[in-house]
Amino acid sequence: MSVGIAHPVVDSKSRRRTFIIGVAGGTSSGKTSVCQKILELLGESFAVNGSRKVAIISQDNFYKELSDDEVSLAHKSQYNFDHPDAFDTALMKKTILDTANGKTIKIPEYDFKTHSRKKDVFEELHPCDVVLFEGILVFYHKEIRDLFNMKLFVDSDADTRLSRRVLRDTSERARSLESVLQQYTTFVKPAFEEFCLPMSKDAFGGNGVNQPLTAIETATTKYIT
Repeated sequence: MSVGIAHPVVDSKSRRRTFIIGVAGGTSSGKTSVCQKILELLGESFAVNGSRKVAIISQDNFYKELSDDEVSLAHKSQYNFDHPDAFDTALMKKTILDTANGKTIKIPEYDFKTHSRKKDVFEELHPCDVVLFEGILVFYHKEIRDLFNMKLFVDSDADTRLSRRVLRDTSERARSLESVLQQYTTFVKPAFEEFCLPMSKDAFGGNGVNQPLTAIETATTKYIT
């Protein structure tokens, strides 16, 4: 896997720098698997004294709070969760900036069965050396895209992505096969082609996890303490 390197976005007054890697790609393309491989490569996956060297943040936890009418649409698979407006961009930006500047952050937890954030439930993330921020549209907004030190785009065959999504949504998110397919054809596939795929030109990447990761290891070595 080739990588693109950008200038770090770090407050000059900060005592600690964090290397932020953006990982984008279509639904069920293997983004999480790639992040786990990077986690293994960099040799840190467990908290040590409340902090980690490497951590993963998912864009899925930054869906906006929905109105009652929107929740009703979501339960009918008629709400577009794959549109850029479905995400809380302001909170994502603040989270990435705070992370880059070595601050402890609180990440909301999203419940895909109720289509809402879990009330008063957060993951507290202490300062890390490297943070992987993954999601379908993490590169869509320039103000977010420019915050990453490195950008990776994970590509995968469309049929493979669909089959993975069907298995995930029916087993983990209590969706019917009909609703998953309806949502995919109505929202997911068109949104991928309009909003996600064009952003691949602003990153580098490959198909799945079987790609050389030497460049990532080299780029992040000086950030691992």
